[in-house]
Amino acid sequence: MKRKFTLIYFLGIFLGLSAQNHTVGLIKADNSKTYKGYTLIYPDNQSNVYLIDNCGRVVHTWLDNDSFRPGNTVHLLEDGSIIKTKRNVNIGGDHIWADGGGGIVEKRDWNNDLIWIFNLNDSVNRLHHDIEPLINGNILMLCWEKITRDQAIAKGRDPNSITNGELWTDKIIEVKPIGKDGFTIVWEWHLWDHVIQDFDSTKSNFGKPANNIGKINLNYATSDGTQPWACINSMSYNKVFDQIVVSSPTFNEIWIIDHSTSIAESTKSKGGFGQKGGDLLYRWGNPTASNTGGISDQKLFYPNDIQWMGLKLGDDNFGKLMVFNSRFGSDHSTVSIIQPVFDTYFWEYIKSGNGYMPKSVSWTYKREDSTAMYSPDNSSVQRLSNGNTFICSARQGRVIEINLQKEIVWEYIMPLKNGRPVSQGDNILTGENIVCNAKRFPTDFPAFAGRDLSPKGFIELKPDSTFCELAGINIIVEATGSVKVFPNPANDNVLVELYSGTHKINSLELYSVLGEMIYQKNNLDLTRFTLDTRDLPDGLYFLTINRNQVVRKLEVRH
Repeated sequence: MKRKFTLIYFLGIFLGLSAQNHTVGLIKADNSKTYKGYTLIYPDNQSNVYLIDNCGRVVHTWLDNDSFRPGNTVHLLEDGSIIKTKRNVNIGGDHIWADGGGGIVEKRDWNNDLIWIFNLNDSVNRLHHDIEPLINGNILMLCWEKITRDQAIAKGRDPNSITNGELWTDKIIEVKPIGKDGFTIVWEWHLWDHVIQDFDSTKSNFGKPANNIGKINLNYATSDGTQPWACINSMSYNKVFDQIVVSSPTFNEIWIIDHSTSIAESTKSKGGFGQKGGDLLYRWGNPTASNTGGISDQKLFYPNDIQWMGLKLGDDNFGKLMVFNSRFGSDHSTVSIIQPVFDTYFWEYIKSGNGYMPKSVSWTYKREDSTAMYSPDNSSVQRLSNGNTFICSARQGRVIEINLQKEIVWEYIMPLKNGRPVSQGDNILTGENIVCNAKRFPTDFPAFAGRDLSPKGFIELKPDSTFCELAGINIIVEATGSVKVFPNPANDNVLVELYSGTHKINSLELYSVLGEMIYQKNNLDLTRFTLDTRDLPDGLYFLTINRNQVVRKLEVRH
């Protein structure tokens, strides 16, 4: 009797053994379950942007001068260009500096040629953390702006909480690029225009925060006297509602702002589709920030990378929000989904009591080995179109993909120690390989059309280049089947011959290492078959014969 076993079971053993020896790079890849695509990644403590495939191999790189460092964020556009934030390594003369500080925004094409550059880093302003490209070509940018001690006190800030002599509050600017380095600011929103306080009754903005939840309590989140105050660290744009959602880690909240206002209306409490001007349309996560609840009601803890989900009407996830909940536990982070209730007739978010709906998150993920996903700041989240969730835990340089069953189907650890490549097998401590965000793009993303995405090596030194070869191809191996594949490696035609047993070759399929079928031939009824490999890119492939009864590895090397 012929013995048959599933290759996926065999590979589970094979990959488990291999993974035990892996400390960096690709740790796990189940390519029958993972989302087929490429990952854009911008590691800290160095200057390059990488695009890697699901085997952890670099397929494209945007190089930069080593005198720069990331300002946290990079975006890949459909035309193949990137928009990235960065800063100078030397920050000695900077007036405003804290973790997350940027200063420069660049747009570069696929070939890394500079298209446009913008710089905002002076005595009163500094770009920081995040940007958001819009479909009209404009770019939303987060910016700190300096508020002097006198200005803060004049608005009702408690003087005892200004120990460093100034505050840095947040603004959002929408920049329209012009030429190579020109620009126009076409819209802006200033947090400072929307503060309330109950400390100094002589000031015009005196009032109870609980009765003015569209405004920000000026004396909340004293940040232990440090200058960054609300410190908005991420934003996402909803083009259907024309709204911006942001996360404030020091307030432990997310806020929604109306982008449909004019610049003048954004400074007031009336105007825009929501008729609230630049006041908050929605806030959620920490009722103590608005005096509308207690500590036990808090749901968000230093949130990062707030993202709108499902940006098209009719999408099951439309209007939902996903966030990295950095400090949910003392030693672990979570990822949560929030589903606000939005009334499109009255154009307002629905409240429950003094706060906004919902009462709790609708979905959450906590890794089973929970300390393996703990980053007290930064990090990113993404819901993929197949329902999987893509998560970057920044301080560990760890990127994972989980499926709907919350099973980890892909895992990668950035193999850079303080910006320098390490070898497979080397150990990296928390904080030595920071990656602030990573995003996965599908293989049919327009930016990739006609581009060279062949593997160009690994980031790590001494890589295990065979680890991903067999990952997750769900086929059956026949132990008695004997097939000759010659020559192997191949650069021209390959002879596939069944040389034992009485069976014939009835069907033949060719798969990439990512499990994608790239060739199929049926109804052959042959003992030998010639396969033309001249147009195949160099790499590893799998031949499956007779409806997956026999598999053979094939290497193409021109």
